Amino acid sequence: MKLTRRSFLRYSGLVFAGMNVSSSVLAALERQLAKATKPPVLWLNGSSCTGCSVSFLNRIADSAPETAADVLVSTIDLIYHPTLMAAAGDAAASVLLRAYHEGGYILVLEGGVPTAFNGNACVVYSINGEEVTYMQAVTELAAKAAVIVCVGTCASFGGIPAAGPNPTEVVSIHELTGRPVVNLSGCPVNPDWVVWGLANLIAGAPVELDGDFRPMALYNRDLAGASVPALIHDKCPRNSSVNPSAPPEATDFGQDGRCLINLGCRGPATKARCEGCWNGKAGQANWCIGVNAPCHGCVEPTFPGPESFYQTYTV
Repeated sequence: MKLTRRSFLRYSGLVFAGMNVSSSVLAALERQLAKATKPPVLWLNGSSCTGCSVSFLNRIADSAPETAADVLVSTIDLIYHPTLMAAAGDAAASVLLRAYHEGGYILVLEGGVPTAFNGNACVVYSINGEEVTYMQAVTELAAKAAVIVCVGTCASFGGIPAAGPNPTEVVSIHELTGRPVVNLSGCPVNPDWVVWGLANLIAGAPVELDGDFRPMALYNRDLAGASVPALIHDKCPRNSSVNPSAPPEATDFGQDGRCLINLGCRGPATKARCEGCWNGKAGQANWCIGVNAPCHGCVEPTFPGPESFYQTYTV
């Protein structure tokens, strides 16, 4: 399938409309896409499960445009992505290095960075027989990137790879490089948030960030655009403060429609616009709460944390 830039604009318009984004951003995106040169993108995977790439692929598969690969190849110049690209070995690495020397690319990073053992717990590519670690690649590529986008909680904050004893000493991208980043956290990240981030960066629109380098529009504002924390608990239909007709709090799993705060729900301390945003099919959008699961706080810097997901959560 050949995806036109018009199709990407139409899809971005649907995403923007659902997030109450100004039409001026979409107009700026259209102007940028009209240029002959497409924005170059390098996407690397470190310590992660590649779940954020899979999330992105799954979201777009059931709506136009049909595949994430079509978006990234036809609208953005996707130079390197180990999961999507056909090339491998020296052929792939040489293209990556050529882009590095030219500079000015969008660097998308998925996964935390192992720093123990000189970074050798995670090797991302080799060229001319020499292995290159994720730590080395991130450090070098970040120096010439126009912008660094951290996709998922692992890249943004360390996430699951950095949890517990952390024998490979995984750190976030910002911790390693000290450079400005745009964190799109989530485990996995919501695919619409990735489109939102890339579209705004291509358009050159200012992206206001919170103290954790996450876009305020995605993590710190409610759907009406108010500058207030968009806490999951404060908009949950199972919260009696939000919905006076809500049934009593659940005392065990399987009690449909009841607040799960006593069963490990981290909604009272989680800031994100997750409600009704998953799946992407009209009339079928859902979220963790909607399928009787507690919020695990996967977008937060503290995720997964030392506590069990299934015990009383204290704010």
